[in-house]
Amino acid sequence: MTTVVVQGGTDGMGRAAVLARLGRGDTVVAIGSAPEKGRRLAEEAAALGAGDRLRFIRADLSSIAENERVVAEVRERCPAVDALVLCANRQHPRRTVTADGLEATFALYYLSRYLLGHGLRAAFDAAPAPVVVNIAGAGLTAGAVRFDDLNLERGYGPIRAQLQAGRANDLLGRSMADAPSSRAHVLLYHPGFTRTAGGLAALPRPVRAVIAAAGRVAARSPQEAAAPVVAAVDDPPARSLTAVDRGRPVDLSLSTFDPAKARRLAEATRDLVLARYGPTPLLPEPLAPGAG
Repeated sequence: MTTVVVQGGTDGMGRAAVLARLGRGDTVVAIGSAPEKGRRLAEEAAALGAGDRLRFIRADLSSIAENERVVAEVRERCPAVDALVLCANRQHPRRTVTADGLEATFALYYLSRYLLGHGLRAAFDAAPAPVVVNIAGAGLTAGAVRFDDLNLERGYGPIRAQLQAGRANDLLGRSMADAPSSRAHVLLYHPGFTRTAGGLAALPRPVRAVIAAAGRVAARSPQEAAAPVVAAVDDPPARSLTAVDRGRPVDLSLSTFDPAKARRLAEATRDLVLARYGPTPLLPEPLAPGAG
């Protein structure tokens, strides 16, 4: 039986992916921060006749300790994981710092994906064709990783924070392919405009109005946007790294996938976790000289 773990599995595309995979007979672990949304998801799973195949884990994945707990719980329940779908993201109008002292967007939108993607490595290697699907902004080139200010202590803005984390996810895909900690292949997927509940409140009002207007015209439903994610579980990409932007393949020679920057970010992330939290089994082995 296929086992799928969905980070951010109670809203939007994550929820759509959970219900679609349950409908195909999979065992699905949905991770979310809101107990009430978890209860509603369980009710929907029961209505599909799949209540016994859904596991909901409540967690605040902006916390390193919570990622560690979630990985331990998933490993206990699911020795093999066929797919990890990474959806969780939250915008903050003002700079917010987590319990680990990290900027909250970076912690949830990027660092949690790094920790789960590496932390489940043994479970991936127990599956026949594992895949990690990272839903972010592949193909976009705006924004950059601020290596001298990952915590955005200088000049924070919600859009800047989102763009930095998006570019960090591009580099995460590259580093997971160039210096893999498991056999899992990586699909970076940018769905484009998607109709979801909320998600714009943190943006400046003029930007929010433009995006909302465009979304009313061009946005797809979460079910439509999640269709390639659902399909990737059954038919994982053949290459170690694939990027897709709204149905079009992305050129992996773009500067946003630069191998040297990917290695630099992987090393900086490892150092950051060790400094803020200490040793954890979620961290991959240190990169060997010249790797990546």
